[in-house]
Amino acid sequence: MSTPSGLVIVDKPGGMTSHDVVARIRRLAGTRRVGHAGTLDPMATGVLVVGVEQATRLLGYLTATEKEYHATIRLGASTSTDDAEGEITGTAPAADVSAETLTQAAAGLTGEIMQVPPAVSAVKVGGQRAYRLTRAGAAPELAPRPVTVYEFTITDARRDGDVLDLDAIVRCSSGTYIRALARDLGHNLGTGGHLTRLRRTRVGGYGIDDARTLEQLAERFEVVPLARAAEAAFPRRDLSADEARRLAHGGRLAPDPDAAAAHGERPTAAYAPDGTLIALLTEESGQARPLVVFALGW
Repeated sequence: MSTPSGLVIVDKPGGMTSHDVVARIRRLAGTRRVGHAGTLDPMATGVLVVGVEQATRLLGYLTATEKEYHATIRLGASTSTDDAEGEITGTAPAADVSAETLTQAAAGLTGEIMQVPPAVSAVKVGGQRAYRLTRAGAAPELAPRPVTVYEFTITDARRDGDVLDLDAIVRCSSGTYIRALARDLGHNLGTGGHLTRLRRTRVGGYGIDDARTLEQLAERFEVVPLARAAEAAFPRRDLSADEARRLAHGGRLAPDPDAAAAHGERPTAAYAPDGTLIALLTEESGQARPLVVFALGW
């Protein structure tokens, strides 16, 4: 019996790497063709989107979708990793930071911003991962990158001596480091800051309510079927039988002007009349061309 293609929405536990989760899903699914969209640090928990078999071809496009996090940030101390797993590198009292000042500082880190990734991150510098260079004593100079923070809302603040713990909700684009937001918030306030808790609650169309723990998956392993998985993540285009056959053989179609106007540069999931997912489409040079074809020779 072949392994079904689809997505597994995992509620990643703390203390595991994303690769550890993929290894566990490989054993449960009985296939090595498994990958994930959007790495979570070992400390972080929450939504990790895992693809099985053909659904691995969706992952690169899912990685680019909007994400939501619930985070706890500690002001009053900086660390070497910008989170609680690193060594404290500096302290400054945060007890007198007002609610109004916090709101203004968070607003300053909202919108389209330039963000320097953490030194301990998977960003590549000269072919090497930044975290490996940093741990070898050769911390690289990382260039700032454009990211978009759609929401950075402080929902609670708790004072404990010279430190201030903040709960926050963050909605952001792909490539945004919440650790770096914590670091920059503390830097801008003059107190230092780092992340102490992170839970990802949404990746694109997949929320924490859709996620299952590894224990639940071990008891009953199921995937979100490929066609349904794509529909939850991308705009839908229904094809005629002739269009489906043409696309399944790598052909191009006339553009869908309504979809282009509504969804911009986002890929579109194209379906045959029987509900089969044929391909992901992109609008280019007045045509709709396949980014990836799933139903070859439909």
